[in-house]
Amino acid sequence: MFFLDCLTDGQLGYGEENSLFPCLVERFQDLGSPETLQAEAQNSSTQSSLKLSSVKAGGMMSFAIDNLGALWMWGNVPQQSDAGEFCIAASSVPLPVWDFHGHTVVKVACGNEHVVAAVSAGETYTGGDLVCYAWGNNNHGQLGLGDKESRSRPVLISAFSEGSSWEVYEIACGAWHTAVLTNKKSFDVDLESRCWTFGLGDNGQLGHGTTATICSPQPVDGLPTGSFLISLDCGLFHTTVVSSDGEVWCWGMERGLGLCPEASFSGVDSGDALRPIRVQSPETNGFKFLGPVQVTCGAAHTVLVAGDGYRMWAWGRGRSGVLGRNQTADSYIPCVVMWPPLDENFQEIHEDRAQASTSGVNDQNSAELEQKLSAASEELQFLRSKLTLMERYANILHISIFRKPLDERTLPRSLQESHVFDIRKEFENILDTADTDELNRLEIFYRSMLSGVKDKLLKRRVQEMVQECIVSLSSGRQNP
Repeated sequence: MFFLDCLTDGQLGYGEENSLFPCLVERFQDLGSPETLQAEAQNSSTQSSLKLSSVKAGGMMSFAIDNLGALWMWGNVPQQSDAGEFCIAASSVPLPVWDFHGHTVVKVACGNEHVVAAVSAGETYTGGDLVCYAWGNNNHGQLGLGDKESRSRPVLISAFSEGSSWEVYEIACGAWHTAVLTNKKSFDVDLESRCWTFGLGDNGQLGHGTTATICSPQPVDGLPTGSFLISLDCGLFHTTVVSSDGEVWCWGMERGLGLCPEASFSGVDSGDALRPIRVQSPETNGFKFLGPVQVTCGAAHTVLVAGDGYRMWAWGRGRSGVLGRNQTADSYIPCVVMWPPLDENFQEIHEDRAQASTSGVNDQNSAELEQKLSAASEELQFLRSKLTLMERYANILHISIFRKPLDERTLPRSLQESHVFDIRKEFENILDTADTDELNRLEIFYRSMLSGVKDKLLKRRVQEMVQECIVSLSSGRQNP
């Protein structure tokens, strides 16, 4: 692992000198897992090298998660003083966070002086069992613990505990605020995702319609309910999320652009966004970006990866060329990032490929062929994304009916014979072959499903259908 930056509090992890080029963090080469550190003096031969799975940097601190799910921190990090009180202290070498021993850290995010981690509820991460911890400076309630008391060690956020009806799958931190994405723990076919924010709200970065500071997680209203939120991130004073269908929503400083005050713009669109604002897509003349993948925020700008990874968009403050469009001007709308850059090296590669593929063909035909291939590639990527979505939906639907994942080797009989999926017939087959225990489980599942149906006519029809199946099967069993 390599780091470069301006060093004041050991955030580079290898000493106290600044570096203008990447330097190896050698501390990780010399360390085994946290479990072996204590036994190092007894038996150094058992020590194994660590492999890093992810890193995160924010404020004046750095974090890393290793392949065993242990969390390491260095720089200006939250610690406990000799008197047992909270303090921010500098460490120029990585330190393990012992509080998560016996659990797996999956994600970590950090603001200026606070940290949030998504950790497995059990010893190992099995998917969908993450809980959320927070610690550090809490002067604006950014830890989500209901108060403004700072914590030197990780504390579980009760709203995202194991007993909560929501499970965490994404986390992000701004300078003094925090955002969390969750989905509902439910057997419903429709997945329900929600964005929660808490902490400093002076510039509307919480998205609750006010500039109030909030110390406990609250859901953000105004976001799409019919699509799944796949990514989020926070700038210093703004927040951005993107949905699976390509809608991007921003809120906070300067209409969610994150522009610092001296870079603000005037007119009817000026001012902070206290609620989510949908970002217009230049490529579709609408509000959906094709093939969304991930969104990330800098201090005062936002970058979106779309086109299934083949295109990037950026907007916000353009100082130092951070928008990647060959200029330093601010942009109030998404602009295409010049990627990959066609400098001399990339140009040579491009020309070599063109010569190899267009031997004996004139330039005009080559250009037409390249356009057709590009269009075909985009269409293929689009169809792949739709197929993935259809497969996910089919699997969710199958689980909701049969309580087991869809397997091509065990397709329902009606689907194999007629290519038409007869849900009623398959349900009758299940009831006919079920024993007493299975019937009891089906009854519990049916009552749970029925309680979630809001439409009265639909609820009545479901009851009638199930009753008809039971009566039919009962009479059939009595007259064999």
